Amino acid sequence: MAQTFTDFIRAGIPLLFDGSAPGALYERGIFINSSFDEANITRPDLVLSIHREFLGAGAQVVTTNTWAANSCKLTNFGLSEKLFDINTKGAKLARQAIDERAQQEPVFAAGCIGPLGQALEPYGPTSLDSALEAFRGQAKALMEGGIDLFLLESFKDLQEALLAVKAIKSISGLPIAALISPDENGLGAFGVRPEWCLAKLADAGADMVGLSDGQGPASMLELLPRIRESVNAPILLKPSAGLPRMVDGRMLYMASPEYLGEFARQALLKGARAIGGSAGTSPAHTRAMRMAVRQENAFQGGMAEPKTERTENPIAATPFAERSRLSAKLSRGEFVVSVELVPPKGLDVEQMLQKASQIKELGADSINIPDGPRAMARLSALSTAVLLHQRLGIEPVLHYACRDRNLLGIQADLMGAAAFDIRNVLAITGDPPKLGPYPKATAVFDVDSIGLVGILRRLNHGLDIGGSPIGSPAKFSIGVGANPDAPDREREWARFRRKVEAGAEWAVTQPVFDAESLFRFLDFAQGFDIPVIAGLWPLKSLRNAQFMATEIPGVNVPRAVLERMASRKSAPDQLKEGMDIAHEILEATRPRINGLQLSAPFGQVELVAPFIS
Repeated sequence: MAQTFTDFIRAGIPLLFDGSAPGALYERGIFINSSFDEANITRPDLVLSIHREFLGAGAQVVTTNTWAANSCKLTNFGLSEKLFDINTKGAKLARQAIDERAQQEPVFAAGCIGPLGQALEPYGPTSLDSALEAFRGQAKALMEGGIDLFLLESFKDLQEALLAVKAIKSISGLPIAALISPDENGLGAFGVRPEWCLAKLADAGADMVGLSDGQGPASMLELLPRIRESVNAPILLKPSAGLPRMVDGRMLYMASPEYLGEFARQALLKGARAIGGSAGTSPAHTRAMRMAVRQENAFQGGMAEPKTERTENPIAATPFAERSRLSAKLSRGEFVVSVELVPPKGLDVEQMLQKASQIKELGADSINIPDGPRAMARLSALSTAVLLHQRLGIEPVLHYACRDRNLLGIQADLMGAAAFDIRNVLAITGDPPKLGPYPKATAVFDVDSIGLVGILRRLNHGLDIGGSPIGSPAKFSIGVGANPDAPDREREWARFRRKVEAGAEWAVTQPVFDAESLFRFLDFAQGFDIPVIAGLWPLKSLRNAQFMATEIPGVNVPRAVLERMASRKSAPDQLKEGMDIAHEILEATRPRINGLQLSAPFGQVELVAPFIS
């Protein structure tokens, strides 16, 4: 397990830095005509409380309140003689906030160093030797206070940032994160491209590089692909909460916590390894960003299958062909058909049971039951599976999401499923709560789908999550999801490989609207020798197609499909076109797939009836 900051960045585990301590101090009445850094010695209780709030919001890196605590800037406030005390106390306050908390994961103190505030020679009065000495002086004081790393934040001049790196490395072996602040045109000082600046900082020895402040989150996301192509180092993004506005004499930042949370999700998806906030970002912003970090931790496998505390001799698992009727057909190489049925939002289950009965009469092999799709609150998938199994005798495929349960809840649910003879489980990580109508709901993500597969496999061998015997083994047929159209194909395929290695026995894809993308995935998956069931969604209308393209995570509807649907003006013609597209995809792909998972638009089972045969 990663324990030091260096361990984390080498392992690629996402990290969340805190937000703006000066911004929080400003909100509490310390105004811009005074030194925010002096509060370390005049108001230590206030600074400590701010660190505590960021930690409570989920920050994994606490930044010292020392951004402007260098000799040049402190001189402007008549505080140059207090430089050592301000920096040392700032580091000790961050360390105290960390040490007094019982942490479930390591938390680090970052000694924050900002630019000197004076132009360097030949453009200004500050010599290079003077700048080096100023950075060394601040760095020594921060080290005395007990920091874990240095954070060089909001530098515009590459030469000055390189001097800061050089000064720190001359006295310390602690890791360095170095951040450039681009202007409104996305450039550093003197029109230098930020990706070139960051590459130079990495070459100079910075362990992590990135951007801070700037023009807010959106501009950083635009720059991120260029940076990834140019920089061979972990990337940290710390945007401001948008651009500031003067409101009733106060400087306010207008980006909401939800907006920063979505930025965090996008940044991590596009390759940033650490995120945080700068000017205007509060503990509320950090809390929203923490949700994205937890999900990315799950996707990265940072919260995978728990280690065994006590391992007994496992029992041989029931052969795959004997686990369920679905397993039996797949093991014989027969084509299987499952139809998706979404649990009801309320307690009235009769309409759902009627649709399930209709699906059974049509001849489907099973009914698959989504677990809180799009983070919507519905009747639990497990309860729905039990109802269908007991009342109708049809075999369910239980989708089980990691999002909502901790390890104990996961084991309890799965053992309950085994007790009710629910055999087929599709292990999924789950959509983040922000996608649904309850954005304040929290996500757990103790494990991801890879870890969940490991838990299912362990239960099949008669062992619980701690390796203790449970008596008779479970008989789960273990499935996983796959996305042929994932934006980051290499990442998706690497995760699929890990799912199979963890014990996955069959896979179900997202709805497919492009046969070629499915063929690429099948070419890759062929080497793993597990059955692949393709998702198929007959489009009912152009609006349905547009909804799938923009609102359903992981689904890609090609422009050609949208254009075909748009070419039909009447509702009947659009429905026919959607059915024709689905038939074409099935005809092209059927020789290479092992089954279908059919989704009925708006629950209209009759629309999938022609595909069940």
